[in-house]
Amino acid sequence: MPGLDQPVSGLCGETVEQQAYLTRYLLDYTAVPLVGETFLRGVLPTRDAVRIVAGDGDAVAPAALVAYEVPLMDDDDEPVTAPLVLGWARTLAAGGPPQPDASVLGMALVRVDTSAVKPAPPTRTDRVLRVLRTLAWPFTETPPSPPLCGFLLTGQDSMRLYIAVEEAAGPVAVDVRLTGALTALLAALPALVHEKERWTTDTDPHCAHAVDLTTW
Repeated sequence: MPGLDQPVSGLCGETVEQQAYLTRYLLDYTAVPLVGETFLRGVLPTRDAVRIVAGDGDAVAPAALVAYEVPLMDDDDEPVTAPLVLGWARTLAAGGPPQPDASVLGMALVRVDTSAVKPAPPTRTDRVLRVLRTLAWPFTETPPSPPLCGFLLTGQDSMRLYIAVEEAAGPVAVDVRLTGALTALLAALPALVHEKERWTTDTDPHCAHAVDLTTW
């Protein structure tokens, strides 16, 4: 795994696919609490893992957030499932103030030993969402392209999207506003993220490049 301050690069297709799957599954928990008053505030892609960012429902300040680093593979070298990641996140978030191993982007970072954490069981809401997702958003053979492999809520009117772009040799972090011409932006974003002249370097270790579309 790269150092905490080193950009992610060269992610393989299987890693991106797994991160995109986990991101899609967990999106609902930005609005539905993980546990108590704790919500999902981001999913950060990094090599061989995802960092599940948790905090209060409107928290965006890094000091108010915790990133739980969960490996993408289990002890049998099989991909971890999204319900299992959700269960681990719930257990960790319910466990009180964490003992961080480090920090990243100003957030406390906890590296999770999944063999030592018992995942919380599914809730009634989880089962409801499973039924509704299956009927309203069925699996298709063609996933979104380019894939969304993470996100972070960065302000009350902004978020950072982590888009896997093959020629970037790692995720491209795209900063967007949540108001304004959002429909037009989302339609144009798959093309805009491939325009290399927009790419800049960034201190965020979860991306290879960054693109600022907050004024687009």
